[in-house]
Amino acid sequence: MAVKKKLYKDTENEKLGGVCAGLADYFAIDPTLVRLVWVVFSLFYGIGVLIYIAAWIVFPDKKEVV
Repeated sequence: MAVKKKLYKDTENEKLGGVCAGLADYFAIDPTLVRLVWVVFSLFYGIGVLIYIAAWIVFPDKKEVV
């Protein structure tokens, strides 16, 4: 049986809200890379901040998922 991946906030490895750390864990990549990409989108497109806040509200904590 395949293990289903779940998207969550990683509050143990957080810098601001744990969204980037949770995304990095979901895609199995370095959290720093996700944070850098998020900053670029926020600076150049402006929508990154709104998406981050929405994800912060919607994503459950890691403790709730595991």
